[in-house]
Amino acid sequence: MLPQLMMLVGVFERAALILMVLFILTHTSRFQTLFRKQNHHPLELGVISVLFVFFAVFSTYTGIHVDGSLINVRIIAILSGGILFGPLVGIPAGVISGLHRYLIDIHGPTSLPCLITSVAAGVLATWIHFRCRKENYWFWGIIAGIICEAATMTLILFFVPWSQGLTIVKAIAFPMIIGTVSIGVMVQLVQSLDSENDRVAAKQAKLALDIANKTLPYFRENTRQSMREICNIILHDIGADAVAITDVSEVLAYVGEDEQRYWENYHGLSSFTRQALADDRMVIQNEVEFDGFHSLLIIPLHEGGKLTGTLKIYYRRGYKITNALREMAVGLSHVISTQLEVSKVEKLKQMATKAEFSALQNKINPHFLFNSLNAISSLIRMRPDEARELIARLADFLRYNLKHNEDLIAIDEELSQVRDYIAIEQARFGKKLTVHFDVDSLAIKIPSLMIQPLVENAIQHGIQPVKGPGEVTIRVKQPTPEADIEIAVMDSGIGIREEVIRQLEQGEISSNHIGLTNVNQRIHLLYGRSLKLRRLEPGTEVKFYIPAAFDSKVSES
Repeated sequence: MLPQLMMLVGVFERAALILMVLFILTHTSRFQTLFRKQNHHPLELGVISVLFVFFAVFSTYTGIHVDGSLINVRIIAILSGGILFGPLVGIPAGVISGLHRYLIDIHGPTSLPCLITSVAAGVLATWIHFRCRKENYWFWGIIAGIICEAATMTLILFFVPWSQGLTIVKAIAFPMIIGTVSIGVMVQLVQSLDSENDRVAAKQAKLALDIANKTLPYFRENTRQSMREICNIILHDIGADAVAITDVSEVLAYVGEDEQRYWENYHGLSSFTRQALADDRMVIQNEVEFDGFHSLLIIPLHEGGKLTGTLKIYYRRGYKITNALREMAVGLSHVISTQLEVSKVEKLKQMATKAEFSALQNKINPHFLFNSLNAISSLIRMRPDEARELIARLADFLRYNLKHNEDLIAIDEELSQVRDYIAIEQARFGKKLTVHFDVDSLAIKIPSLMIQPLVENAIQHGIQPVKGPGEVTIRVKQPTPEADIEIAVMDSGIGIREEVIRQLEQGEISSNHIGLTNVNQRIHLLYGRSLKLRRLEPGTEVKFYIPAAFDSKVSES
C-alpha cells in the first residue's frame, strides 16, 4: 500500500505543476481576460487548445514508469480543458495526446488503452461542457475522471495478458483513480476568476455607492466646508491616511494626517497634481516620498466633459494603491463628477427659480403701491390727519416688504402687513368694508405678500362692485399637526366668474387679476401646488395649502 500512496503523491505533484502554471497564467491580464470570456474567437480557442495539448503531452513525459505503464495526469488535463472550454479544446487535447502516447510506445502494453480513453475523455468532456450546469463542472469532472481511469484499467485487462495486466492494474489503479480529484481543483481554479473578480467588483461598487449616498447632501451645498466633509467620509470609508479635493488651481479641501501642518506649508498644487491636470490622466505612485506619504493616487474630475479638478488619496505605507482600490477610486471619481455636475445644475435651477420668484414678487409691489396711493390721495383734502397716518402705515409696510423681499417671514408678520393694507383700504371704503380674522396660532413661515394680494383681489373685484356693505374673512387653519396648513380669503361680493377660474388654471388670466396670477405662480414655484378658487353664494373663496412637511423643514432650518 505504501508504494501506491507514494505514487498517488506523485500524481498530485504532477497535477500541482499544471495548477501552478494555470495559477500564474490566470493572474496575467491577457490570460485572465481569455479565461473569463464566455464567447471566444476561434483563434483564442486555438491558443487555449495548444495550452491544454501541451499539458496533456507534458503529462506523458513526466509520468512514472510502472511495469511497462505510465502513471500520469493526461486524463486530468484533457477533461479539465474540454469541460471548461468545449470541443475545440477537449477533443484536440484527447486525440493529439492519445496518439502521442500510443506512438512513443507502440508496443507498450498500455499504449492502446491510453489512446482509446484519451479520445473518449475529450468526447466526454465535450458532453459535460454542453449538458451540465457550470457550477457543477467540478463534480462531473471528477466523476468523468473516475470513469475514464476505470475504463483504462478495464481495457488493460482486456488487451494485455491477464497476469501482466492484473499486476499493472493493481499497481496503478488506486493513484490514477484517486488522483482525478485534481480535475475538480483545476476547474474550480479557472471558474473562481469570475466569482472572485465579481465579488471584488461588487464589493468596490457597493463601497462607491455607499460613499456616494453619504456625500450627496454635501454636494448640494458645494462649499469648502461641505467638500471637507466629503473628504472626511471618503477617508474613513476606504481607510486612507489623507484625502483631498482640488479644482484646477487650488486645493479645496484636505482631511487626514498632519492637517494643520499641511495648510501651514501649503503653496498651491503639487507637481503630481499639476501633472494629472495637464495630462488629464490618473497618477499612481506606490514608491513616492511625498511629505511623509509613500502611496499616492490622483484621479481627474470632470463636469460636463470638462476637467474641473482632482480627487487625491494618500497612504503612509508604500504599495497601498492596489488594482481593486484603483478601480473603486475611478468609479468613485465618476460618481463625484456626476454629483458635482448635478449639484451645479440644481444650484442654477434654484437661482433661476429664486430670480423668477423675486421678479414675480417685485411685480406686485408697483401694483399695490398704485392702489394704496390712490386711497391716500382721496383722503388728503377731506381728512389730512388720517392721510398722514396712512402714509406712515404705507411707509412701514413698504420698508418691511423691501427688507424681506427674498426671505420667508413668520405668518404673524405677513398678517401684520395685511392689517396695514386693510387699514388703508378701510380708510377708502369706511363702513362698506368689514374684515374678519380666523387664524390659528401657528409658528410657520411664508413669503411676504402672499396673503395681501388675495385680500386686495377680494376687495377690488368682490366688495367694491356691490352697492351694499361687504365682508372679507381671512382664515389660517391647521386641523392637526400632521395636516397641511390651509390659508384662505373669502368675500361676500359679486362672486368670481367661472371664466376667470378657467383662465387661471390655464395661465391665461387677464392683466386686471395680476395679484391672483402672481400668487398662483409663486405657490407653484415654492410648493409645487396651485390656488384653489371657488364661487360662493354670495362671494368667492380663494385658498392654498402649505405642505406640513415643508413647514417642518422651515422650522428645522
